[in-house]
Amino acid sequence: MPGRFVYWMNVSVDLKIEHIEGEKGGGDWLRVGESLHRDVNARARKLRAMVQGRRVYEIMEGFWPTARLDESLPDYLREYGEIWTSMPKILVSRTRSAAPHHTRIVGRDGNAVEQLARFRDDVDGDVGVGGATLATHLLRAGLLDQILLYTHPTILGNGRPLFDGHDRPVELDLLEHQVLDEGITLHRYAVRR
Repeated sequence: MPGRFVYWMNVSVDLKIEHIEGEKGGGDWLRVGESLHRDVNARARKLRAMVQGRRVYEIMEGFWPTARLDESLPDYLREYGEIWTSMPKILVSRTRSAAPHHTRIVGRDGNAVEQLARFRDDVDGDVGVGGATLATHLLRAGLLDQILLYTHPTILGNGRPLFDGHDRPVELDLLEHQVLDEGITLHRYAVRR
């Protein structure tokens, strides 16, 4: 049985992932706290690997390896730092030639989707996907299996959408729903084939 690509993302109610360009996964509209982090940690520990676009990878690379050792941070942040740093990762990038922390690079030759399709066929379990551009390419190729959204109770009105320029309807089936602290809701969907 092939693995599953699962796109994880924090979103606003109107499915925006950034209000202002360059928020880098942050923004004062996000209500990121202990409840959210503990849920992310529990799910991330079960992943077989992570696949990330360059921008997401570089955001993660700039914080989590040192966060895991920072005693001034709460234990759940240090825990995610350890999970991210030790997890096998695939970085999709045309420009990077090297990356630390158990990371393999694909896409330098422009055939990242084909390489990811082969990887998905060979892995057993869930693979976390990070990055809207990457998730859009996987969705268009019929390779995106699930979408896991942490919806923050905010309407941004404008900003970067969950998918970049996707213009075809895609039907989903709700697999899971729960409410976390701060009014954040989790929705996990399967992409219908």
